[in-house]
Amino acid sequence: MSGSLTRRTLAYLGFALVALYCLAPFYWMTISAFRRPQDQFDNTIVPVRWSVENFTAVFSGGNGFGRALLNSLIVAGATTALTLLIGTVTAYALARLDFRFKNAVLGLIIATTMFPGISQLVPLLKLFTDINWINTYQAMVVPSLGFALPLSVWLLTAFFRQLPFELEQAAMVDGCTRGQAFRKIVIPLAAPGVFTTAILTFIAAWNEFLIALSMVNEKEMQTATVAISKFAGVSGFDQPFGTQMAAGVIVTVPLIVVVLVFQRRIIAGLTAGGVK
Repeated sequence: MSGSLTRRTLAYLGFALVALYCLAPFYWMTISAFRRPQDQFDNTIVPVRWSVENFTAVFSGGNGFGRALLNSLIVAGATTALTLLIGTVTAYALARLDFRFKNAVLGLIIATTMFPGISQLVPLLKLFTDINWINTYQAMVVPSLGFALPLSVWLLTAFFRQLPFELEQAAMVDGCTRGQAFRKIVIPLAAPGVFTTAILTFIAAWNEFLIALSMVNEKEMQTATVAISKFAGVSGFDQPFGTQMAAGVIVTVPLIVVVLVFQRRIIAGLTAGGVK
C-alpha cells in the first residue's frame, strides 16, 4: 500500500511538473496581454491593473489582423482538406495493395520529411516567381501540403493496416464495390485516425510562419503569424510587446479549444487503430 501510494504520488507530481512546464509560457503571454501598455515590462505574476487595451489595439489601426486571421483559416483549412483527400487514398492503397518496392516507397515518403524547410525556400521562391504564384494562397498551401502529406500518409497507412480486411470482404460479398466498401466501411472505422491527422495538420498549417513570410509580400495576403511579427508600435520603431502578446493569445486560444473539445477523438486516434 505504501509503495503504491508513493508511485502514484510521484506520477502525479511528474504530470504536474510537465503541465507547469508546458503551460507557463502561455500563462505569461496571457497575463502580459492583459497588462496596460505602460506596465508591459512588469514582472509581477498577476497584473497590478488589468486592461484590454492590447486586445483593442490588435484590431485597430493598420494592422489588418482580421484579414490575416481569415487568410490563416483559408490556408490551414485548404491544407488540411487536401492532405486528407490525398493522404487517405494514398495510405489505403499502400496498406491494401501488394506491389514491388512498397516498403521502399514508404521509406521514401517518410525520408522527404528529413529535409529542413528552409533549404527548400529558395527553389520554391524561384519556381513560384516564374509561374506567378507569389502573393497567392496556393504559394502557401502547396509547400505546407508537401510537409504535411508524408507524415499523414505514414500514420494513416499504419492505421489502415490494422483494420481487418475481412470487413471489406464481407461488404463486397453483400454487393458493395471496392470503392463503396472503402467509403462506407473503412472510412467510418478509421475516423479516429483520420480525425487526429486532420487536427495535427491544421495546427501545423495554422502555426506555419517561414513559408508565409517568404511567399507573400502584400499585406492583404499575409497570415496571422506573419502579421504578428510585423506589428509596429506607436512610433513605428518601438516593440509592441503587449499587442503581440494579445495577438498570440487570440491565435492560440482557438487551437486550445479545439484540442480540449476533441481530446477524446485525438487520443483514440493515437492509441487505437484496430477493431476488437
